[in-house]
Amino acid sequence: MTARFEGRVAIVTGGASGIGAAIADCLAAEGARVAVLDREDPANQHHWEACDVASSEQVERAVAAVASALGRIDIVVNNAGIGAQGDVAGNPDEEWARAWEVNVAGMARVSRAALPHLRESDAAAIVNMASIAATAGIQQRALYSATKGAVLALTRAMAADHLQQGIRVNCVSPGTADTPWIGRLLAQAPDPEAERAALEARQPHGRLVAAAEVAQAVAYLADPANRSTVGVCLPVDGGMDALRLRPR
Repeated sequence: MTARFEGRVAIVTGGASGIGAAIADCLAAEGARVAVLDREDPANQHHWEACDVASSEQVERAVAAVASALGRIDIVVNNAGIGAQGDVAGNPDEEWARAWEVNVAGMARVSRAALPHLRESDAAAIVNMASIAATAGIQQRALYSATKGAVLALTRAMAADHLQQGIRVNCVSPGTADTPWIGRLLAQAPDPEAERAALEARQPHGRLVAAAEVAQAVAYLADPANRSTVGVCLPVDGGMDALRLRPR
């Protein structure tokens, strides 16, 4: 049975660790040749281009290098992002600017650079990384929520703009996932075990989302077999956005 991404080339930004690494591994396991764009070396078998998505120069160089080295670009997964804590008064202007440059404008930069190559593909797909923070109010995440809400709106606008060019655009909306960033937050908490239990309890299925689960959702949206799935925000959140369960 042929792997569903056989012969395809995928770019995964922020693919050196966490959810991005899981996505890169998942697509590669399904036959894709994967290029990781990240400031850090992914330390795996994927093609790597050092890249900060906040820099247009670095993005354009990295995307051009991928196209040259691997011959084509069929899939772009805009996963690179940074977190932020605090209410609306909790972050200085510099942190707002940096989060916007990475989480929102970074997706636009990578997509813009890849568009000429995607237009040449017979199964082009862009998958952006949104968040439960785009659709639900979460305490102490004002800046992060603002950027992820923008990602959701950007995804739908891109889907409308590029569908007739043969490029499908969708996004995945994870709940709180078991990632290195969450691990660092837990380590800084006064009671890490209690904080982890609280994060798990607010998701109806009672645990953190696994990176591999998010990767499977990305693969579904990128799969050329799903050509009628366009402009979708696919939650992978254990029911956090849609369900209202009675307390145990």
